[in-house]
Amino acid sequence: MGAIDQTSEPAGTYLSGKLLIAMPGIGDPRFERAVILVCAHDEEHAMGLTVNRPVEGLMLADLLDRLDIATVSETAPGLDDPILIGGPVERERGFVLHTGDYHSENSLPVAEDLALTATREVLETLAHGAGPRRSVMALGYAGWGAGQLEQEIRDNVWLTCTADEALLFGDDHDHKWSQALAKLGIDPGLLSAAAGQA
Repeated sequence: MGAIDQTSEPAGTYLSGKLLIAMPGIGDPRFERAVILVCAHDEEHAMGLTVNRPVEGLMLADLLDRLDIATVSETAPGLDDPILIGGPVERERGFVLHTGDYHSENSLPVAEDLALTATREVLETLAHGAGPRRSVMALGYAGWGAGQLEQEIRDNVWLTCTADEALLFGDDHDHKWSQALAKLGIDPGLLSAAAGQA
């Protein structure tokens, strides 16, 4: 079977702000059916957050409580949002992916109207109900060394597509993988676990 043309991006284009969709049979249970937003990508490295893996039973309110960050109201928006498993690297480290209407000097722009902030300040802002329009908190991240992600894409480990708010911030985590594939016009049932193999 030939390689799937997964993106119209020209060769050498960095993928910050794009989604990676794990191909079936990826061979690593940490990334099986994963949907990962690439937050940073250059010639030296790539870093991304998985957006479809909630931590069982851990909500933002629980995390804020563990960090002794007081909320202004138990009904503040987002407090019942699940915390996500962002990836296998530095799983104790937290990242808030959010819309661009919130910005601090420590925010990393990811794409138009999308940023990443990894400070206590953004959590305090969320606790006070004054945060960004949409956000999600993740623990850990996925990382790649120089050229590693590009090689994995050439090897058909990942498909790529544009991100949208439903995939990034929606709560239908069980279906984000198939929804991301649908953006590419791909029926998940037609994908072979042996994709990319001769």
